[in-house]
Amino acid sequence: MKKTFVEIFKYAVIVFAAIISALEYMIFIDKNQFAPSGLMGVATMIQHTTGFSVAYMTAIMNIPLCIASYFAVNRHFAARTVVYTSVTSLALWLLQNGYVDVSPFVYYTEDGMSRILAPIAAGVICGLYYGVVINLDGSTGGTDIIAAIIQKLRPELNLMWIIFAINTAVAVSSYFVYGYQMEPVILCVLYSFLASNVSDKMLKGGKSALKFEVITDDPERLAREIMNKLERGVTIVRAKGMYTESEHWLLICIVNRHQIAAFNEMLKQSGDSFAYISSVNEVVGQFYSRLEAGEVQDVKKPKM
Repeated sequence: MKKTFVEIFKYAVIVFAAIISALEYMIFIDKNQFAPSGLMGVATMIQHTTGFSVAYMTAIMNIPLCIASYFAVNRHFAARTVVYTSVTSLALWLLQNGYVDVSPFVYYTEDGMSRILAPIAAGVICGLYYGVVINLDGSTGGTDIIAAIIQKLRPELNLMWIIFAINTAVAVSSYFVYGYQMEPVILCVLYSFLASNVSDKMLKGGKSALKFEVITDDPERLAREIMNKLERGVTIVRAKGMYTESEHWLLICIVNRHQIAAFNEMLKQSGDSFAYISSVNEVVGQFYSRLEAGEVQDVKKPKM
């Protein structure tokens, strides 16, 4: 029962994200004469040159991709992508045909001031809903499906370069589509840049942390202080300095970013100890369940 509720909730969130994407397109992109990234950008340019609705075009382009993803990726990914792309196309059709009037909210000014601000707002919103959909093991269609299929079939290929190539092609094409002007190209690049960065923060930022690796001669005291004051686990490894050939201890600890100052203060009181820091995108595994079960015990300093 709980699993069914979770699945329903995930699909509800995906539907909501799809509606937001359609609203974002109509409010910030449609009137401001620039193409967003990916296949949506291709559909936008086709609509601009031929008048063929972007709602129909996105559906037509995504149907074969969704079918391919069912066989090449997995059925859950394909199902969630179908829901997202179908709702997006339907919402765009309703908005474009006036069944839902969003004209009071459309961001557009006659003097052109909206041109630079529109892709900023649209890019940020796109990054937010994109991060949500990806976290739910779905996709927004288009280049996401292409990337997922290629990753499944050819995992050695660099997908970022493939997506970058598609987005570059869209940006360059917009120069010719929108009357040989550089402004639509710049707006497309700005939109793509912000969407990518915001979605990256959504996917990694909330789970990111910092890893401290400390070389010390007093591991037990420092480790206990970290566990008591920061409530973080510590791993101790024997280390040897090759220059002096002397024995030391290496402490490894993952902390949140807001705990850096407290950690540095502890380090200052540890004599000759020194540390280096590296970023950690995400902590995974069963550490917390093991901690609750009592499997993670107090640190005991091994004998040298």
